[in-house]
Amino acid sequence: MSRLLRALAGLAGFFLVWEVIVQAGLVRKEFLPPPSVVLVTIFEQFGETQFLRDLIATFLAWAIALLIAVAIAVPAGLLLGSIPGLRTATAVVIEFLRPIPAVALIPLVLLLIGGGPEAKITLAVYASLWPIMFNTIYALGEIDPVLLETAKACGTSKFRTLTSVALPHTAPFVFTGVRLSANIALIAVVSTEFLAGAKLGIGNFIMQASTGSTRFDLVLAGTVVVGALGFLINGGLEMIGRRAFRWSTVDREAVS
Repeated sequence: MSRLLRALAGLAGFFLVWEVIVQAGLVRKEFLPPPSVVLVTIFEQFGETQFLRDLIATFLAWAIALLIAVAIAVPAGLLLGSIPGLRTATAVVIEFLRPIPAVALIPLVLLLIGGGPEAKITLAVYASLWPIMFNTIYALGEIDPVLLETAKACGTSKFRTLTSVALPHTAPFVFTGVRLSANIALIAVVSTEFLAGAKLGIGNFIMQASTGSTRFDLVLAGTVVVGALGFLINGGLEMIGRRAFRWSTVDREAVS
């Protein structure tokens, strides 16, 4: 609770500084509406069916993309972390693909699969794969060799060692990767909605507000909602991690 209160106090301070800057005339209200106007606009938009559809579309695309990324990245990380030869053979390809921004692939994805929800989900999966996979690989490399040797001496099969020794050890690291990838996936989804002209989504809402009118309060309202959604996602995952992995310091170290 104290962490939440400190976070909310910091957010309130940010909005206060923003309000003071605008009200003091340092920035024109037409270009940067104050929080007192933006927050009213947000409450008004939550009464609009179209805005709620955009919000739900963004959240569902984010959730689907993150689940797919976990389903791909965790097995891939376990495989690459368990077989050094395979990791070496694929290192060049992975290091080539990893730095490519997801938004740079928007034209290619639009040509291959079209501009529907599949496009933003695909790009969000691509963007969020890497932290999960690399955290899994790193976790396997950090396993105490004594544990592996003990399992081997007891005649434990490789599969059983993977499930009973490796997975429990890697779980906190994997979850930390999921937390990192959660916000990356949200950024990728909203960016794709904005740049690719999706039919639904907060990114599309921001794009229409910025091009179809001079309502910058709508633009900032959508932006603030995305920020709040990211804050809630990260806070929720942090709470889950602290409850599920009380015995581990991995997630706490990542936060600090």
